[in-house]
Amino acid sequence: MPCACRRARVCLLRAPRPWTVRGASCSPPGKHSGPRLCSQGVRNYSSPVGLDSRVLVDLVVVGSVAVSEKGWRIGKGEGYADLEYAMMVSMGAVSPETPVVTIVHDCQVIDIPEALLEDHDLTVDYVLTPTRVIATGCERPKPTGILWSKISWEVMGKIPVLQSLRHREKQAGKDVTLRDEPRRLLGASSQQPAHLTAVRGPRDPPLPEPCPAQGEDGPTGTVCVGNLPRDARVSELKRALRELGAVPQRLTWQGPRGRALLHYQAPASAQQAVSRLQGLRLGAATLTVALARRQRASDLPGGRVQEPQPDCRPAVADL
Repeated sequence: MPCACRRARVCLLRAPRPWTVRGASCSPPGKHSGPRLCSQGVRNYSSPVGLDSRVLVDLVVVGSVAVSEKGWRIGKGEGYADLEYAMMVSMGAVSPETPVVTIVHDCQVIDIPEALLEDHDLTVDYVLTPTRVIATGCERPKPTGILWSKISWEVMGKIPVLQSLRHREKQAGKDVTLRDEPRRLLGASSQQPAHLTAVRGPRDPPLPEPCPAQGEDGPTGTVCVGNLPRDARVSELKRALRELGAVPQRLTWQGPRGRALLHYQAPASAQQAVSRLQGLRLGAATLTVALARRQRASDLPGGRVQEPQPDCRPAVADL
């Protein structure tokens, strides 16, 4: 990363807890680039990359516990590197021609039986060691997308962007059945889904209204979902919220205005919902999702605080 940043390249990094993808760069590079190269600098100077960012990756660098000269690699066993690559394929960020590189010590280059590899395993095109650059010439196909049958509900809960990708592919008609979904569905009948109260707003002209920005008066637990299609139904939004694990305490439906307000108990829950709902679609429309913010009390008659109003500016917090 230091060399890439000093040459004004943009690096995409995974930020854990919760899992997000962030873009970091040092452009133009200079003597103040150093702070941007540490973990805290990446957090301070980077910005989240959404599903619709249309990013094209020129080079993928992955870590390996062991790798063979044929390009077959072994990671820590959690499958995160394989999953990251599959997610980038689903986002259109990489193609089969995108080179994949791993950097290891010479002692980590060993023979690996091909029988250990599965369809979701990522292979590499180049192996870099302190003494060699190995062009593997690997012809084994790389993952062409996410194999949902390999993903558990536990992993889904850790990765908000994965939930959004699954919802998108489900709407596209793809099979997104998870590894433990049949068992989960059998036990779901004994649990009632979270109750949502839909409060319909006043009638307005049938044109979608943007979410206006308001002055800040502290964080709020309300999320604005905008760009709702005219024919959208509140039941469709509720179903999507349940699938993505972002069920609010209360939902204010403003369908004629093309938006809805999701009310959560705490600001932290609202922040998490914004992260999970990025890239959400209803039909052909990609919805806008952002925190609402309270209007300043000084701006209102009697100094009272108004119900949180929508603010659909892009959320840039590291959620």
